[in-house]
Amino acid sequence: MTTPRFAFVPVMDHEIHVTEWGAPGKPALMMMHGLARTGRDFDELAAAMCDDFLVLCPDMIGRGKSSWASDPGVEYSIEYAAGIIADLLDHYGIERTAWLGTSMGGQIGVHMASGKDSGRIERLILNDIGPEVPLPAIERIMSYVGELPHFTSHSQAETWLRSAYAPFGPAADSFWQRMARTSTRRCPDGRLTLHYDAAILHQFTDSPQEMTAWDRWTRITVPTHVIGGARSDLLTDDIRNRMRRSGPKPEMTLLDDCGHAPSLSRPQDISTFRTALATLAEAPVG
Repeated sequence: MTTPRFAFVPVMDHEIHVTEWGAPGKPALMMMHGLARTGRDFDELAAAMCDDFLVLCPDMIGRGKSSWASDPGVEYSIEYAAGIIADLLDHYGIERTAWLGTSMGGQIGVHMASGKDSGRIERLILNDIGPEVPLPAIERIMSYVGELPHFTSHSQAETWLRSAYAPFGPAADSFWQRMARTSTRRCPDGRLTLHYDAAILHQFTDSPQEMTAWDRWTRITVPTHVIGGARSDLLTDDIRNRMRRSGPKPEMTLLDDCGHAPSLSRPQDISTFRTALATLAEAPVG
């Protein structure tokens, strides 16, 4: 596997940890993770894409090795996260980037592609997320994200991750072993817990309006593709059908053995992503 580089970038009074893959100067590809995840979730996919792209995988504030919010009600929001990404692009001297967003990362991509930074997103791939998050899915997420589990070993953490994230779909043992290393941090008592601030749930309680963004969806003109898990409770049939009829009217790929959200770590899923990205490069804008 290609060796990544790691950087801590000062942005908006925060320190953002970024995993960098590929050589500077290549076309940019930003990969943005889900709510309670980190940029390391994309290790397998980013390693496969970095021959052709400079792949940037940030940890959003409150996740991974990035700093935590001082005002969670404001800073744990899609709008604030989009500002962080815009400043990150400035830091790297990137005017335009292709975008892959899983769950929350897709919401950030929709926000950017439909607003003042729309010119900076040249291709948009959403992984199991649409302009609307169903209430039952929000309730499910809130039921577990706010209660951080604790583990006595990485093997115990791996067992928990395999169960909790089974909807990611089938994946190699090496994927789950790596996830246990990159998804956890040590607590003061020496135990392990997950690598995020439980206050990220303020995104739902303080910015609930961001969970419905059909108005933004209709403004998107960049070429867009949607990858979804056929068993997902976030990207439902009704939401997918409405997406097909409005906004960028994306092509969609459903992965039958996944729920929320496909890990995109398997060779066949990486091939699916690569094909979708290449097809978008040939699509007309608008």
